[in-house]
Amino acid sequence: MRKSKPNELVIDEKPPGRWKTWLLILLFLGVLVAGFWPLLSRLNRPSKPVVLSEAAEVRSEVSQQGDSLDVIVAWALTKAPPQGVADSVRVEVGVGEGNQAQVLSHSATQRSDTVRVAAPRPGETSQGYSCVATIIRGRLNHDTCTPWQFVRPGALPDTSRTTRGKKEKTSPPRAKVARVEVQPAGLQVDPDVHGRCADWQRRNSDSSVWLEVNRRAVAECTGPNNKPTVAQFCAFAVLTDGNRVQTRNSSKTPYCDRLFEEWVRERIS
Repeated sequence: MRKSKPNELVIDEKPPGRWKTWLLILLFLGVLVAGFWPLLSRLNRPSKPVVLSEAAEVRSEVSQQGDSLDVIVAWALTKAPPQGVADSVRVEVGVGEGNQAQVLSHSATQRSDTVRVAAPRPGETSQGYSCVATIIRGRLNHDTCTPWQFVRPGALPDTSRTTRGKKEKTSPPRAKVARVEVQPAGLQVDPDVHGRCADWQRRNSDSSVWLEVNRRAVAECTGPNNKPTVAQFCAFAVLTDGNRVQTRNSSKTPYCDRLFEEWVRERIS
């Protein structure tokens, strides 16, 4: 402080307060944070996965055509937003471990396809699978698969019962089997997944699995393709003397008895 002269008022000059400067800085930082906060929130927020359309309800209908099997594969696609809609689908049908697999591609609007594979020989079973997967923006999505089976049974003739028309008699010892006919000649039989049908049969030994033979069975004996996991086959034989006979595995069965009576009324080809 300098000395004052007589009659002179002296006021000390103080530097301006810094609180105004700090207040401006804080206001600026507040505006900056407020502006970038939504962007920071989006960056830190985990992104939701895009829902992708997938194959579902894959079913196979198998029928015999000569020495081949026609496998009709049907499927559905799950709903998805526009960015997850399928561009196309991939269909694979294989037999056994997939060594004979066939792969086809279709538009996303298609819902079924037919693939032809080799039929099993009589007395054998073909085990196969049908898989469908969606393709989205060039990438293959995981597939949905369903197993299937087709059975062609074999039979041993039982000559203890022969008939020409409706009259039964004992066949001569020299009569031999000219040919064996099995009805149905082949049948799609679904795999017994997790042994549900076998378990049901153990617990209900006195009950029939059938609601309608070879068409509908109890729920525990219905497989992934809505086909029974069991089958009833009836084997008949034509002898060299023209007689028609039932075989051991089809006698005393109402279903087979009915088919046999229909069969003997047919003209021998």
